[in-house]
Amino acid sequence: MKKIRVGFVGAGRMGQCAHLKNYVTLPDCEVVAIAELRTNLAHKVAMRYGISRVYSNHKEMLEKENLDAIVASQPFTIHGQLIPELLSAHIPVFIEKPLASSVETGQKIVEAISKSGTWVMVGYHKRSDPATMFAKSEIEKLKASGEIGRVSYIRILMPPGDWIASGFSDLIQTEEEYPHLKSDPQPSEMDKATFDNYIKFVNYYIHQVNLMRYLLGESYRVSYADPSGILLIGQSVSGITCCIEMAPYQTTIDWQESVMVAFQRGWVKVELPAPLTCNRPGSVEIFKDPGKGIQPTKLIPQLPWIHAMRQQAINFVRAVRGEIPPTCTAEEALEDLIIAKQYLDLLTKNKKGE
Repeated sequence: MKKIRVGFVGAGRMGQCAHLKNYVTLPDCEVVAIAELRTNLAHKVAMRYGISRVYSNHKEMLEKENLDAIVASQPFTIHGQLIPELLSAHIPVFIEKPLASSVETGQKIVEAISKSGTWVMVGYHKRSDPATMFAKSEIEKLKASGEIGRVSYIRILMPPGDWIASGFSDLIQTEEEYPHLKSDPQPSEMDKATFDNYIKFVNYYIHQVNLMRYLLGESYRVSYADPSGILLIGQSVSGITCCIEMAPYQTTIDWQESVMVAFQRGWVKVELPAPLTCNRPGSVEIFKDPGKGIQPTKLIPQLPWIHAMRQQAINFVRAVRGEIPPTCTAEEALEDLIIAKQYLDLLTKNKKGE
């Protein structure tokens, strides 16, 4: 089987440790080139990972390379400028979350994608954790069978903690200055303080906003924003209540992210590891109490030793091959930016007591 030829745009912290070191070890993938503004860093990274060609920018790489796909680990605040340029290659593109720094920029990106004849996969790696993948499959089976009733509630908890989990221990660094990159425009209806709060929210909690819709299997809207900034409450289109607990407490050397999908007579729980954890999936627990004299059961499946970032790379390569759809498209990721704006609007009003 022909290997997928991938070009990397960016070889910084996440580029190296979340993405590159996974792609270079996939048997059906070949990273053939790196485009990185910091040339010394690019050459050091290329030497470690056996990548033969280095370019000082993505435009030069696209002109000279025959690629099947692009992985672009870049700040989301420049996606509005970068992604349309990458789409000129008319091949699939992977980007980090979120889609953009505003709804308006996200809409422009989606329009550019629709004209390009290709697609963009947004890096919501929690969808690719083996625990989430298993849980999603079981949730859909339980919804179809009705054996423990309908879904009644979904709760996601993610207090701040050690998200790195030694994941940068093998990071290659240089003394080169980080290049100044012009950010996408600030939305006209937001002042600087509001926009800064929006950027902070989407940078940190957009994963949970996205994961909620994935597990619901449908869209939802924000119905309440706790003035303290701890709780987001929503309701899905079919009336399922959902909530995200963002920072009721915090940890220093641990990561305590969890999900509970409650049915009328049971639940599916997921515990997720720190984002840069290697070779360890999350865990799943499924409880069923059908009633009518049927013995309640609790299932804890053994999952494969694959971490979410690696499985995400596998999923992207498979999507490029046409074997599966992208785990999250740009069109869907645009909904996350809309949800984030709903939340910030409600939070601002509630803080003012309106």
